[in-house]
Amino acid sequence: MLPDRLLRLLRLKSLTVAQSVDETDALLSTDEMLRATVQLASHLGRDVADVRAEITDYMREMTATHVPSVVRAWQAWSAWMVRGFQIVIDDDELSTLRELDRENALIFLISHRSYLDQFSFPLRLAQGGISPTFGLAGANLNFFPLGTLARRNGFIPLRRSTGDIPVYRLALRALVGQMVASGHNLAWSIEGGRTRSGKLRPPRYGLLRYVTDAVESSGSQQIVAVPVSILFDQLPLHEVKLMTAESRGLPKKPENIRWLLSYARGLRYRLGRIYIDFGPPVPLHDRMAALRAEGLSGRQVVERVALEICHRINQTTPVTATAAVCVAVLGEDRALTLGEVCATVAPLAGYLRARGWPVAGGADLTDRATVSQTLHDLVGSGVLTCYSGGPKTVWGIGNDQHLIAGVYRNSAIHVLVMRAIAELALLTVVRTPGATKRMGWEKALAVRELLKFDFFFAARAEFADELWDEFAIISGRSHDPSAPLDAEDAARSLHETDLLVAHLVLRPFVDAYRVAAEELVNLGPRRDIDERELLTRCLRLGRQWALQRRITEESVSGEMFATAVKMARHRGLIGPDAEAGDIADRRAALAAELDELQRSIGELARMRRDLEAE
Repeated sequence: MLPDRLLRLLRLKSLTVAQSVDETDALLSTDEMLRATVQLASHLGRDVADVRAEITDYMREMTATHVPSVVRAWQAWSAWMVRGFQIVIDDDELSTLRELDRENALIFLISHRSYLDQFSFPLRLAQGGISPTFGLAGANLNFFPLGTLARRNGFIPLRRSTGDIPVYRLALRALVGQMVASGHNLAWSIEGGRTRSGKLRPPRYGLLRYVTDAVESSGSQQIVAVPVSILFDQLPLHEVKLMTAESRGLPKKPENIRWLLSYARGLRYRLGRIYIDFGPPVPLHDRMAALRAEGLSGRQVVERVALEICHRINQTTPVTATAAVCVAVLGEDRALTLGEVCATVAPLAGYLRARGWPVAGGADLTDRATVSQTLHDLVGSGVLTCYSGGPKTVWGIGNDQHLIAGVYRNSAIHVLVMRAIAELALLTVVRTPGATKRMGWEKALAVRELLKFDFFFAARAEFADELWDEFAIISGRSHDPSAPLDAEDAARSLHETDLLVAHLVLRPFVDAYRVAAEELVNLGPRRDIDERELLTRCLRLGRQWALQRRITEESVSGEMFATAVKMARHRGLIGPDAEAGDIADRRAALAAELDELQRSIGELARMRRDLEAE
């Protein structure tokens, strides 16, 4: 049951968005909306009244409100839906948000890992005394009775594909602008949907652009974006299996009442905790003004704000024991003893301490009991297998479970990616006669450019600082960015460290890129490539190469191949704008670049095994 204080707040702040014809007419009758409607009608060659009527219909479709009796029922149902989890949230962070909430509208931008996000996150916001929040969610869940109840609990159903519905986009822009101007709290996934790989996906800019436009037009300084990380010890078993099946290329099944009942039944297992953490808030008006002062345009401002929010989400996302164990088991193509898992996890724990990075729930990753319990939990969910018939018990990845283990590993991958790049930079200095630190820096920049569609990297100057910091951690000595670095220093750093992670972190992504590059090479100089067909070809070749042990199992992922295709398009290797003259040669050059990177990662993996054997 909701606290009396929050019920009173609901009654005071419970507002229906576009609930009545009068309210819709009032919004449509503003000078700005009238001009936009006339311009759009002229552009489409349609009657203004017809466009206005269509906007009205869309706004009614997006109706949402907070009805106290429904909110109470939804709260009870949400608690039942997350019954297999303990929700962990920092009360001090909630207290800070309550203070912000008094004078500001809060825009919660969340990482999206599970359907349970919308049952766990709003539940804790309400329990924490935050003003009612309107959630912007996909219309795929807008079916009876879920959609009806959700709209009365503040969820606004949104269509996902609106590229060919300009009138809908205008209605949505007006609705978001009205809500921002009215000071309502909003929440949505900045990724635009659930991650299928476990790491944060690239941001979607549409809704954020509508918010920033409203901030700019109103001049309001009371709009604050709040980055939110939502992380699970383990995801619901049936949900993660469906996600990985979709990554293998199977079509996504539509949600309906039968799906909802099946999903709810599958939540009976206890799977640990849900961790909700908040990054440093971003006052949008001030941040946008600062970016414009740097000379950035409207679209660039939105993109920078979105990337900064994603970076803050990653910065506040802790490492779970599940992720640490999956880092260990995915690094080997064999079963491991408890001691071997601990031997990989312990240096990782030391690295996290050196970085000051939080571990979810304050778990001690150097504690054998913690690692052992995590292994048993993963066996219970079927991700790992356990064999106890020999003198020692060993754990390995279950059949067709590599992608699921990869989902958990990737939830921590943002912590390790700079470490992996630093290792490759040092290796370049070691392998290149007469190499200098400059060559290591250029290698780091090349890897950053290659992987920029998969990871959120800092701006160039900050990226350099992060790289030098990693050099210092690897060497165990303070590092002067202006000091020289020769092959002997680089080799000593790599051989003396107790943690090498490039093969644990980067190999699946490089493998996926290499598959895509191979298919592009096979296509010769063709530019007219159907990207769906290309992804299908990548999945087929990837499966073949995985069976041949040429690439990792977890790299055979539709989402990872899609990012590889995006990278190739950015490099002018796909699409009508690609230059036909030397396109075959440039595709071959990409394949060669990836071959060299795979060899470097393999060398670091062998170096790690040699260190463990000493």
